[in-house]
Amino acid sequence: MTTVRNPENTRMRILVAAFNDMHRNGFQGLRIDNVLKKTGLKKGALYHHFKSKQALGYAVLEELIQNRIIEQSITPLENYDNPIEGIMASFNEVGTTWSDEFFCLGCPLYNLAQEMTAIDDGFKKMIKDFFTYWEEEYAKALKLGQDKGFINKDIDLQATAKFIVSSIEGAIGQAKIHQGREAFLNCGKQLERYLSTIAA
Repeated sequence: MTTVRNPENTRMRILVAAFNDMHRNGFQGLRIDNVLKKTGLKKGALYHHFKSKQALGYAVLEELIQNRIIEQSITPLENYDNPIEGIMASFNEVGTTWSDEFFCLGCPLYNLAQEMTAIDDGFKKMIKDFFTYWEEEYAKALKLGQDKGFINKDIDLQATAKFIVSSIEGAIGQAKIHQGREAFLNCGKQLERYLSTIAA
């Protein structure tokens, strides 16, 4: 029987296994042997797709972590005329769909930011650029909300967007500290209260 090779499937299996290991142990705690064990692959197959552990970590950040945030917290805003509703809907979606274990382990993006930005220029640039992108997308959504009469025209769009992103990440951080989603949901109530103050 001929085995059908599927390089993209193999690559994704590696990424998912590496993500799970990184989320639990951090990038520095990531063990290639664990990834190979979880995927059933040989080292040659892994290094065919990723030339180094660092390259694998960068790919996990860009292709899994960042894309998941885009799908959960940025893209959904396109479906709302009022960005306040969109931001809170996305926040609450995270609160209901993330597992308890995920909350206890914390935000993969922020975990990497704390662990790696001071010691790896590649991670530092990628994480900084992504946070900038996230904030700019929220600022754009707030501007559209202003144009449609939902958002106070006196607010500083960039500063407000940065504060909202920081609040979301901080809420996930609180969930990690307190080891449960309740802290995240409680922070969400305060975020909603804040957002009501920038409504037109």
